[in-house]
Amino acid sequence: MRQFKILGVALAAALLVAACGGSDDAVVQAPAIKYTSLVSFGDSLSDVGTHKVGAVAALGGGTYSVNGITGAIGDSPTPSKNWTELLAAQIGVAAPCPAQTGLNSAASLGGPVPVVDYPNCRNYAQGGARVTNPVGPGSASAPVNSPLGQLTVPLVTQISRHLTRVGGSFSGTELVTVMAGGNDVLRLLDDLVAKATAAGSAAFGKALVGGLVALVPNPADQPAAAVAIGTAVATAAAAPGATPTSIVTAAVTAASAQPGVSLPINPAPIVAAASAAAASAGAAYAQNNGANEAVLPMGVAGKELATYIKSQIVGKGAKYVAVVNLPDVSSTPSAKAQSAETRGLILNMAIYFNEVLAYELRGTPGVLVVDVFTESRSQIANPGAYGLTNVTTPACNLNATTPTVPGNGLADPAKPESGTSLVCNAGNLKPGDVSKYLFADTVHPTPYGYKLLADLVNKTMKQAGWL
Repeated sequence: MRQFKILGVALAAALLVAACGGSDDAVVQAPAIKYTSLVSFGDSLSDVGTHKVGAVAALGGGTYSVNGITGAIGDSPTPSKNWTELLAAQIGVAAPCPAQTGLNSAASLGGPVPVVDYPNCRNYAQGGARVTNPVGPGSASAPVNSPLGQLTVPLVTQISRHLTRVGGSFSGTELVTVMAGGNDVLRLLDDLVAKATAAGSAAFGKALVGGLVALVPNPADQPAAAVAIGTAVATAAAAPGATPTSIVTAAVTAASAQPGVSLPINPAPIVAAASAAAASAGAAYAQNNGANEAVLPMGVAGKELATYIKSQIVGKGAKYVAVVNLPDVSSTPSAKAQSAETRGLILNMAIYFNEVLAYELRGTPGVLVVDVFTESRSQIANPGAYGLTNVTTPACNLNATTPTVPGNGLADPAKPESGTSLVCNAGNLKPGDVSKYLFADTVHPTPYGYKLLADLVNKTMKQAGWL
């Protein structure tokens, strides 16, 4: 996962009632069930080091949190461990290791790092992974084209790879964890943004041409002027490195050559009107298509994930499958920086994914759904009950340049919170005690946040008699 992009969408949010309660600190215990191993499928929230290679490793990173803390952060007893690592210790099995490592980075980030498989490792989760689509956030593949080049192997393939490794079936004595959906939210939003932007660009060009054609005094000359100015706009827009300024310049130049046009042309009022038309068209597209192009596809992803769990995990012999639903991603710092309409859309996407996932898994033997959605809303609403001191600000200063962290190369200098906690460590934390912050970056938890997640899974398993 990574930060949300801005999107203006008018879509009402269906709010859920948050359940309150403090964390249940989990400790190593003699479980009611003797598990032999932990097998994990998921995205960055479960990734224990897929991308801890190359430039990422050189920058002291590798997991999506605060990396490298071996003892404590401030007064927190929690080291830099993912919730799956904490859970493994709690159920008494070997610590998880990444099933695959590598990067498809651009040359600016040191170039690709070969993909290496580790046959004895059982954590298949990868940052950027989606449920079915292989192109997730951070991928080097089109249309994402990220210089970071995360591997983003989807869960359907993660499960298939595990089955191939173990001879086609689970033993029934392992604990399987599944957690996904966040990257589907991000990519669906990106797709909607791209289409809304295209609609806005088309409206801008049309209004710009129309405003300049109106400057031609003779109506008989206006059709030819529209063709000339429209061609200039289209050519400028298609040119490499095109900007609104270059497009407007080309349009004004073409308009200046039309018969009877008074010079010089003042494009400011025409550009202002065109910009307003673009904003209106983009918002209208998002409003009219948000449900069909963002919310409903999340339901499809939820059903697909449930199908894989039933047919390829439980159906292949797994008897203990903890499915962690999607947190309230509309409450992350990234989402809160957006409009109310966007946050409503994000909330609906998460709700619908979770509802479909739970519905499709109902009555499936050996499946336990862990409700982190409700828990995450409670943490935001009642941080003190969980020992949290900050639930709105990222702990990591991802554009910091220090002797130990010479700039991470993964953030936009114009956007101080645009980077990823994949390269966050003790050298680029914000001043003060951030040990009990909930968020490391704009979407990922701190080590303390992961501890809260591990505690929730542990508590839910206890309630089900699995511990």
